[in-house]
Amino acid sequence: MGALPKQRISRHRQGNRRRHHFLTPPQLVECRNCRQMRRSHHVCPNCGVYRGRQVIEIEERRGAES
Repeated sequence: MGALPKQRISRHRQGNRRRHHFLTPPQLVECRNCRQMRRSHHVCPNCGVYRGRQVIEIEERRGAES
């Protein structure tokens, strides 16, 4: 048999416990190379540059031309 609570937890105390159960929005900064928004300490998904170096090659998107 598992553990059972000795008393009912009030809504106020339950809310106080759950007060910190939220998601924080990602911290976005401007890319120095292409001026698009990117996550801090991550490679820019638009141009593939991280800390001034090209670390991944991004293929050209052909959505507007076709």
